[in-house]
Amino acid sequence: MNLIRSYKNWRRFNQTVRELSRLDNRELNDLGIARADIERVARASI
Repeated sequence: MNLIRSYKNWRRFNQTVRELSRLDNRELNDLGIARADIERVARASI
């Protein structure tokens, strides 16, 4: 079960990073996210 949960968390993290990385700096700024904080925000989503 932990393996499945870890895999799902990894996929969610990667999807979040990909989606946020596609945004330009203005869109990220509107969300209150700096480009350097994308991974931190993605980690918090899991």
